[in-house]
This record gives sequence, structure tokens and C-alpha cells, in this order.
Amino acid sequence: MPVLYLRRLTGSQRSQKANRQLAHFLAFIAGAANAGGYVAVKQYTSHMSGIVSAMADATATQDVGWLAAGMSALLAFLAGAATTAILVNWGRRRDLNSEYALPMMVEAGLLLCFGLMGSHLARHEWFVVPMTVALLCFTMGVQNAIITKISQAEIRTTHVTGMVTDIGIELGKALYWNRRSDDAESAVRADLNKLWLLTSLVGLFFVGGVVGAVGFRLAGFVATLPLAVVLMMLAIVPVIDDLRDLRLGDA
Repeated sequence: MPVLYLRRLTGSQRSQKANRQLAHFLAFIAGAANAGGYVAVKQYTSHMSGIVSAMADATATQDVGWLAAGMSALLAFLAGAATTAILVNWGRRRDLNSEYALPMMVEAGLLLCFGLMGSHLARHEWFVVPMTVALLCFTMGVQNAIITKISQAEIRTTHVTGMVTDIGIELGKALYWNRRSDDAESAVRADLNKLWLLTSLVGLFFVGGVVGAVGFRLAGFVATLPLAVVLMMLAIVPVIDDLRDLRLGDA
């Protein structure tokens, strides 16, 4: 049963139910990595709005250091999203069951590297902190692009601003007072399933943030290792399926 569940959750054959369940896992992990990363390097890495705004401020004040840091973070996020697109399309061209699992394994590996960088932070802070920020931004780009590709851009797990906006829209629909003369087609109706999905994703991002922040304060960088393990467990079955098919094909 767990194998079948994981195959449906991260395999190439998708369903709306699997998309939403996977989004819940990824939202929690994104919140934990983002908040934990802030505790480690004092910078959030999942939202590009703040980074681009900081770049604008740095440009206005001619702060070349902050501008370079913001640019590197933005480019890292873009590179992460591009990496996911490349891996997904590469797997799709080869009819791999792991087309979505492959970028998840990459994300797991990056979180593993992040967890192992802690011992070097105190000794080489001038170098490790910018590298850590870039690594986290790359990781967030990978993750956000995974669920975006899977759900055909209907779901995102790191863009909380967009999710909160959509929650507000659905709440506005729910509170709208329809006229008695409105027929079924013209009446304004909230999508309660979408409202629940968005609310649960924001809630899990928040819970993940609490867990990540507390974990980093108690255990340091190694707090990301359980996140990496969870991602590997979620993605491993489709990868094993493809490796088995490859071995059978070569036999």
C-alpha cells in the first residue's frame, strides 16, 4: 500500500487528488526550509518580491553589495526553476515515471548539502552565508516549479502572497449577496474546494515555518536532514521503477 501510494503521489500519472496531497507535503517543507534558513542566515529565500524590492532600494542608495547579493539570489531562484523544467521535460521525452520525482531528489540533495554546511558557517561566514542564501533560493525555485509543472500552474507552494490573494477572492465570492433574480449561471459562488486547498497550504507553510525555526534553534543546520529524508522517501518509488525498467530493457 505505501508503494502504491507513493507511486501515485509522485509518479508521472497524475490526478487532482495526488497533486493536492503532494502540494501539502511540499508546502510544509518549503515553510520549514524558508524559516530555518532565516534563522541561519537572517534572510528569507522563498519570496522574490522582497528580494527584488531590496535590489531596487540598493540601486537607489548605490549599495553595490546588497544589489549583488539580491541579484545572485534572484538568479539562483531562476536557475532552480529552470532546472526543474529541464528535468521534467527530459524525463517526459523519455517516458520516465520519475519525471517529477527527479527534481524532488535534486531538492532533497540540496537540503542535505545545506544541512552539512553548518559546520563551516562560523569559520568562513563571509563566503558560506552568500552561498547558503543562493543554495536556498535555488532550492525554493526547484520546489515551486515542481508543483507548478505538476498542477499546470494551478498550485504553488512558496508563493504565499498569491495564495492569500486567492483566499481573499474566494472569501469575497462567498460573502457576495446574490440577487433572487440571479440564475445558476450568473450567481456568484465560491469554490469551497479551492478555498480549503489554499487555506490548508498556507497553514502548512506556517506550521512548517514554526517547525523549521524551532528545529534550527535546537539542532542547527542538521534540522534540514529530516526534510531531505522525507523528500527522498516521497520521490524514491518512481525512480526505482525507472531503474528497474532500464535494467529489464538492457537484459
